[in-house]
Amino acid sequence: MEERTERVERIERPAAPPPVTPPQADRPPRPRSAPPPQKKARRRGVVVADPIADLLTRLRNGARARHDTVAVAPSSKLKIEVAKILKAEGFIQGYEVQGGTLTCRLRYVGGARISAFSDAQRISRPGRRTYAGRHDLPLVRRGLGVTIVSTSQGLMTGSEATKKGLGGELLCSVW
Repeated sequence: MEERTERVERIERPAAPPPVTPPQADRPPRPRSAPPPQKKARRRGVVVADPIADLLTRLRNGARARHDTVAVAPSSKLKIEVAKILKAEGFIQGYEVQGGTLTCRLRYVGGARISAFSDAQRISRPGRRTYAGRHDLPLVRRGLGVTIVSTSQGLMTGSEATKKGLGGELLCSVW
């Protein structure tokens, strides 16, 4: 057997010029030992897309767990108005606002601690707004519940809106 050897010739190519970096006249060069600049601090907390649904869910969960109070942060004018209507209709015992936090005291009836706030349903959502005229406001649980309506004169119950002859956005129903 004959051994065959091939010779590979190297072709020498001229060296490529080093890449040209654009001049950075706006800022001085950063030394290699310095840490990179820090990003802006992020705010902590949960971003809530639907604050009314968040309020209703917290009240529902607190009532089912038999809590005395439920804290909702951050508070807003809309949440405070909803809490005011719930207090006037007897679903919660009271509410207070301290330091940007809305605290609702839940109301229980009977010796077995049955919650006055049994359930709530969000009607108009950010993805699908629902409006009703003055004659089309729904009755909740055959009059045992309340519909909260956002009208041109502010938030009110469905029965108040009917008496005033107003329609508006149906926020939620509570029973």
